[in-house]
Amino acid sequence: MNRPVLLLLASLFALSAGGQAAAQSSTAYPAKPVRIVVTLAAGGSSDIVTRLFAQKLADQLKQPFLVENRPGANSIIGAGYVAKSAPDGYTLLSANTSILTIHPTLYAKLPYDPQRDFAPIAMLVIQPTLLVVHPSVPARSIKAFMALAKAEPGKFSYATPGSGTPFHLSGELFNAQTGIGLVHVPYKGFQPATADLLAGRVQTSFATVLDALPHIKAGKLRPLVYTGSQRHVLLPDVPTTSEAGIKNAESVSFFALVAPGGTPREIITRLNAEVTRIKAQPDVRKRLIHEFGVEPGIDSLDQFEAFLRAEVVKWAKVVKASGIKVQQ
Repeated sequence: MNRPVLLLLASLFALSAGGQAAAQSSTAYPAKPVRIVVTLAAGGSSDIVTRLFAQKLADQLKQPFLVENRPGANSIIGAGYVAKSAPDGYTLLSANTSILTIHPTLYAKLPYDPQRDFAPIAMLVIQPTLLVVHPSVPARSIKAFMALAKAEPGKFSYATPGSGTPFHLSGELFNAQTGIGLVHVPYKGFQPATADLLAGRVQTSFATVLDALPHIKAGKLRPLVYTGSQRHVLLPDVPTTSEAGIKNAESVSFFALVAPGGTPREIITRLNAEVTRIKAQPDVRKRLIHEFGVEPGIDSLDQFEAFLRAEVVKWAKVVKASGIKVQQ
């Protein structure tokens, strides 16, 4: 056999072997433990939800999915770490609303570009908020409260765990869509914000179902409206903003799984399918809704990506219109 033919056969063999190796690499994923970085401290809602999904992924894919907490700088430290990690599917990020949709407008400089440096995998859960009021507020419906607030501009204030948080932006969106002018009072975390709300030093707050429900049951807070697209099963008597006639005031936080940009699409779609399977399991749905107060997120990867693009635009308008500033 002459030399040109031998070289051609060798090249074809190399191409075939390379293609087979790539296919085997994708098919075999995961071949070792996978890390999921959570950007908040252990014990919080994002940590608990992530650990639930991590355990289920480990059960289904027969490899450990290890949760690693890297809190700090309003989630920027952990997000920056994952953005710079190898795009091989073995370091993932449990991303929140702020990282993917709010920070791009809120901060002039970030160590990553959310659209370029992260590849969306799956939305784990969504978490709308409740507008709750202290019992001293005489209004027993959202319409009555809006009438009170409009009659006395600047009288009512709302507590949040900090400027630039999703709860702050929910409040500013609500202000913009209703014109009632709630005054923002930022705190350094949930505990002091909740303490002052329960004491009546501030009158309202935008809170999660998980945080508010015990106080609602105890008669210490009154829910007026829910910012989701449909009523929450644990609070069936609380109307949505849409039902209350407040247009375009829906606001949800979310937790999502993302990978470093450039991660192979085969790995992305594999993980998306596995997460979708998990969300369909009755025991998981029950825990998410009844124990954590959240709702399973969008299943479709295309719809999730479209949702992210729309949320970036939506929150950019809120940030710019309200003049929200944070220290960098």
